[in-house]
Amino acid sequence: MSPLSRSLKGSRVLVTGAGSGMGRATAEVFAREGALVAVTDHALAPAQAVADAIAADGLAAQAWKLDVSSAGEIAAVVPQIAEQLGGLDVVINNAGVSAFSPIDSDSYEAVWDRSLAILLSAHQRVIRAALPYLRASSAPRIVNIASTEALGATAMDSPYAAAKAGVTGLTRALAVELGREGITVNCICPGPIATGMTAAIPDDQKAVFAKRRTALGRYGLPEEVAHVTVSLCLPASSYITGVSIPVDGGLMARNA
Repeated sequence: MSPLSRSLKGSRVLVTGAGSGMGRATAEVFAREGALVAVTDHALAPAQAVADAIAADGLAAQAWKLDVSSAGEIAAVVPQIAEQLGGLDVVINNAGVSAFSPIDSDSYEAVWDRSLAILLSAHQRVIRAALPYLRASSAPRIVNIASTEALGATAMDSPYAAAKAGVTGLTRALAVELGREGITVNCICPGPIATGMTAAIPDDQKAVFAKRRTALGRYGLPEEVAHVTVSLCLPASSYITGVSIPVDGGLMARNA
């Protein structure tokens, strides 16, 4: 057997949208694995709070303001992060936004534009900015966070579903394009997860939905998604690329 490492100690990791929810959990799990984590968010305060909490446990994290809706900010900040960390090994495109609108709504165009900017265009921009540093890594990994809405949709979420489906397509295309360089590109499709985005849904409605739609009968936890994300970034996970993995409690497996 070839010796394949399962250690992320010293890996340099950039996580977008890490001020809360799945992004925060992802940053924390990477840090517990010994990685150096750039915790980024659209505002500095939530990112700093997460970085401080990680540092309080004696682990390594730095906070950065990174508004992924801004192409200019991505182009400026990602290289700064890479220079500060001494390179980049892992990029996690996690930043997201809820984006629901009826197709005939007056606000539809605005919701559509914002959805694609944050949920899709930002992914390729972060990757493009990080690519020179990933090419210098011995175990370069990219993980894009999409959604089960990319695999099956809900009424009035066409901007969100279209953007997330675009993420799965981007993932496959870049996996093929970058594979010969040893850069793996994969995608996570979370299902119903207990995050800030779902906090407004009444608990009784969430319970009914989870029991009716998922095999496990419950909402998932952010850290359950984070552990799958981290597993794709292990040096040993070097022959997995171009896949979209549902982390959904069996949502997509269930017919009725």
